[in-house]
Amino acid sequence: MTSTDTTTQGHEAAALLEHTRSAVDPHLRSAVESLPGGMRRVAMYHFGWENADGSPASGQAGKAIRPALVIAAARAMGGDPDRAVRAAVAVELVHNFTLLHDDVIDEDATRRHRPTAWAVFGVPDAVITGDAMLALAQRLLADDAHPAAARASSRLSSCVIELCAGQQADCAFEERGPDEVSLDECLTMATAKTGALLGCACALGALYAGAEERDVGAMDGFGREAGLAFQLIDDLIGIWGDTARTGKPVGADLAAHKKSLPVVAALTSGTPAAAELAALYKGPMTTADEVARAADAVERAGGRDWAQVCAGDRMARAAHHLSRAVPDLASAGDLMALAEFVTRRSR
Repeated sequence: MTSTDTTTQGHEAAALLEHTRSAVDPHLRSAVESLPGGMRRVAMYHFGWENADGSPASGQAGKAIRPALVIAAARAMGGDPDRAVRAAVAVELVHNFTLLHDDVIDEDATRRHRPTAWAVFGVPDAVITGDAMLALAQRLLADDAHPAAARASSRLSSCVIELCAGQQADCAFEERGPDEVSLDECLTMATAKTGALLGCACALGALYAGAEERDVGAMDGFGREAGLAFQLIDDLIGIWGDTARTGKPVGADLAAHKKSLPVVAALTSGTPAAAELAALYKGPMTTADEVARAADAVERAGGRDWAQVCAGDRMARAAHHLSRAVPDLASAGDLMALAEFVTRRSR
């Protein structure tokens, strides 16, 4: 793909995300505003619509990648994307349920350039609000008269269980030594933690378009592979991203001894740099110099290059899955533009 093609797809994806946000936000906000007072306040803050004191804020509720996949998948399968908006909102609520919980688990103090919900309102309120968002997502589908709603609800529930399994595995990795986590285990964890929801988003869009189960499965496969590519790039950004753009400290994952994909690839490389990285991971990394040394060791051990190559491979697999459901990929341009956008971003 040429740089011109990439730029064009980037513009297309940005326009699609903006259109999705304008279509989804009113319904998302209406759902959130149905929560009881305390939880509503936390949720409104988390989505960027209010400040901590309840005054209006001008923030956005994330990039809308997952709801955009729902709508784009419905369109690619010949359905009416407007009828899939409720499913798109449900997916976005589930995504934000995971964000609220992840911030607590990881003790992340910043998201979207301001303090996380738990840092402002406390852990109990953040966790409970996340739970309420999950219930809201299921209620949206349960109350939907669309003939695909029941299957969509079942699929979303299965996805959440898989997400939780991925999160549990991720937490368990932190208790294991730097040489005790295999790359296959890490890939399985990332597929569950990130790929599952992107796959579910695409599958729900296909369901709402009336697709056959074979095509629904192919769309799920597309989203999963694109999701794993997304996670690979996200892990790279977690090490080398620009704080001014990400809103998070550089190297925070390294300082927390997270066994992200590039790190595990580096640790299992059998190189001298792998041994250096393992030694750093066995002790606290409290200084910027130690974090910088760890990042350098990941790169010298091949973790950065491996992640970039693997992301490209996963995108090729995603395109293969998509071609099974949509033989003429030209009609799935929105999906491909979104997938390219999330795997070529730098923040």
